[in-house]
Amino acid sequence: MGDLRFDGRVAVVTGGGRGLGRAYALLLASRGAKVVVNDLGGSLTGEGGDGGPAHDVVREIVAAGGQAVANADSVTTPEGGRAIVGAALDAFGRLDVVVHNAGNVRRGSLRDISYADFEAVVDVHLRGAFHVVREAFPVMCDAGYGRIVLTSSIGGLYGNHDVVNYAVAKAGVIGLSNVAAIEGAAHGVTSNVIVPAAVTRMAEGIDTSAYPPMGPELVAPAVGWLAHESCSVTGEIYIALAGRIARAAIAESPGVYRPSWSVEDVEAQLDGIRDLSQPVVFPPVPDGHTDHIRYSFAMAVQQQGAVHG
Repeated sequence: MGDLRFDGRVAVVTGGGRGLGRAYALLLASRGAKVVVNDLGGSLTGEGGDGGPAHDVVREIVAAGGQAVANADSVTTPEGGRAIVGAALDAFGRLDVVVHNAGNVRRGSLRDISYADFEAVVDVHLRGAFHVVREAFPVMCDAGYGRIVLTSSIGGLYGNHDVVNYAVAKAGVIGLSNVAAIEGAAHGVTSNVIVPAAVTRMAEGIDTSAYPPMGPELVAPAVGWLAHESCSVTGEIYIALAGRIARAAIAESPGVYRPSWSVEDVEAQLDGIRDLSQPVVFPPVPDGHTDHIRYSFAMAVQQQGAVHG
């Protein structure tokens, strides 16, 4: 099997100046992509700005023989999203790949977090994803090709202490990706989610001394494949943590049908309602929304037929 390359492709990587984003940008460029390295260069909490990190990565790419431009616009506004996409079109004349990786951290428990800290994190992770995808999506659809990779997290899937803002934003990203996958399917545009874990600046304050190797280089290949033209999936979620790559999915139990319910009935049937021994999964593409409804309708029809039969 030959190398999977990106010759002729143009990629935007937000948060590309450090950590995981830097690893993604370097990998894509090393395989032929022209890369827009977007990074505001702010602090871990998202304050301030410094164009240095994005320019440093661009210098690395160019020194290795690749092509890249730096961009320091913020993903937190529609204007910023427009400027980031515009940087790709202005520099390279097209846009094939968007990897939204930009992030910040402001910790706080649900009972104590300030509204300002909640909004500041949602602005970067969730609204930032929307601002960039909203501008890139029509460009990709009109071209008949695109690869979108959005970043969720373990916190977005399962929650965690003191990160309610982060968890809400990262869960929302999954919904955004699903809609992009559904609406992009007819236009050659895929959208998937990466759930990465790596020891980077974002892990500041966490004791990682007992962790196995967890460098960004263990995550980047999964993102590279999701960004490649050979990517054969859309509307899916992939985990990349400490060398493990896996798929995550939202699953349901088969459930219990009754022609009518009381509160007491729910309690009495709870074991069956909660039984996930035979999980049911409805992939967003081609039509998970409708498949979900049809499944419930079919159960009702089947059970009613059994009663009347």
